[in-house]
Amino acid sequence: MIKIIDISVRDNAIDVLNIQIPSYMVEAEIIGTNEIPPLRDTVETLQECEEVFFGYYEDEDLCGAISLKIENNVVDIHRLIVHPTHFRKRIAQKLLNFVTNNYEVKKIKVATGSKNTPAVSFYIKNGFENIKEVTVNENLSLTFFEKKL
Repeated sequence: MIKIIDISVRDNAIDVLNIQIPSYMVEAEIIGTNEIPPLRDTVETLQECEEVFFGYYEDEDLCGAISLKIENNVVDIHRLIVHPTHFRKRIAQKLLNFVTNNYEVKKIKVATGSKNTPAVSFYIKNGFENIKEVTVNENLSLTFFEKKL
């Protein structure tokens, strides 16, 4: 089941952080650097980020989440995270489909580590177009994707 997460509730922010850190640790291993900003998030920074969060729950357990901002009829996905114990259950796909099916916007955009081949493949498979690559530092580059709806 997918439902909105009230990130202002401390326990909810803790639950998201408990998904986010292990998820981004896997990405850090894939891309070869732990210089990923979400790895430095705290409960407080999550609560202050002004993103809308949706969670994928099995029973009452949070297994994955997606967060976004909407501006100028564009959804900007900031996080699409799944706890590693729930990989390969199509949770990321369900969360992306939820956003695609519930927001009538002209496009969706997202960025991921350029070396994160599973994420890059996921977005390409879902019809996203590679817009640009930006080098953050010698260890990290990001690929930006857009999907017009």
